[in-house]
Amino acid sequence: MLRTILIYGVIGGLIAGGVLSVVVLNFEGATGQYGMAIGYLIMLIGLSTIFLAIKRQRDVAGGGVIRFLPALGMGLAISLVAGIVYAICWDLALATIGIDAFIDKFAGAMLEGKSGAELAKAQAEMEGFRTAYHNPFFRLPMTFTEIFPVGVIVSLVSALLLRNSRFLPAARVEEEQSSEA
Repeated sequence: MLRTILIYGVIGGLIAGGVLSVVVLNFEGATGQYGMAIGYLIMLIGLSTIFLAIKRQRDVAGGGVIRFLPALGMGLAISLVAGIVYAICWDLALATIGIDAFIDKFAGAMLEGKSGAELAKAQAEMEGFRTAYHNPFFRLPMTFTEIFPVGVIVSLVSALLLRNSRFLPAARVEEEQSSEA
């Protein structure tokens, strides 16, 4: 099971982190509300490996059965691995474009439409964020917390669905049932 967790976690993290890094590196204005929606959609696609891994564990290793807690545990472990890989991919993308260049784009999007005292307060917050974001002990856990809650939700849903052996049963189970009838 550890091998499955590592394989599916790395694949999920590479999909989410790699694709998101490519989007940020190649598309101007990938911040803001549409950027966030695209980012979370990419995370969901990458974390679909959780569902695939739990289903594979149920159908191949479990003989068509998996209980909720083992399925959830497997999903959370895959989320952990995927989150670490995602954070590393993001840090590599930041090294490519430069942390300050990213913060400038991010700050521009956050300061847009503000004026007066609200603008001054937001600018001060952005300067504090700039300082903190240069610290990898702040940046890496913050990046990890972007994807891990999504992984928790995907793990919960996958474990709930796949604990039912009749939900997307393995092909050989369907064949055995049809040959008995």
